[in-house]
Amino acid sequence: MTGRKITAPPGRAGRLWLERRLAAASRGADLLDRKLRILQADLAGLAAAAAQAEREWHDRARDADRALLIASLLGGQQDIRLAAGRGYADVSVRFATTMGVRRPAGATCTPPDDQVPWSGPSVTRARQAHQAALDAAVRYAAAARALQIMTAESAATRVRLRAVKDRLIPGLEQARDQVAAAIDELERSDGARVRLAWNGGQDLL
Repeated sequence: MTGRKITAPPGRAGRLWLERRLAAASRGADLLDRKLRILQADLAGLAAAAAQAEREWHDRARDADRALLIASLLGGQQDIRLAAGRGYADVSVRFATTMGVRRPAGATCTPPDDQVPWSGPSVTRARQAHQAALDAAVRYAAAARALQIMTAESAATRVRLRAVKDRLIPGLEQARDQVAAAIDELERSDGARVRLAWNGGQDLL
């Protein structure tokens, strides 16, 4: 890919200006490449964790549906409504940072601390099964969100790396070469003029 056109100051100052920016761009490309490798390595573990969390959520959800059906048949709807309680579960999310990217690292769900009237064993099991399903859903949501964040950051890093390597660096190199060629041409012209002046204006072979 052809580098983009870069305008630099003329002469040796321009060459120095370009060389400094080329060195900075090369360091930036190295850092982006390192970041991308680390993100991709992290992605493999996050994908596996999200898949495992999804399986556990589906398993707990099936268990909860089965327990609720049994409780409905044995205890009736009134016992189920009483066992539901009126409080709200509390979700706590832990976060971690990888290469400056903040993402969920796990989550826990605490059931509401409310007083539930006594109910039969089947309704109690249904309540416990739904609490387990909710906890699994929260863990899966955190794992899926972490995977989403890191996937997006990996893609963005890859785009930035390609922009630096395929456009910025070639553009700087092309501009540096043009400035260097102009300096060489100017030096040859100056040298020729000096030799002509030294020889009294006679042409040099």
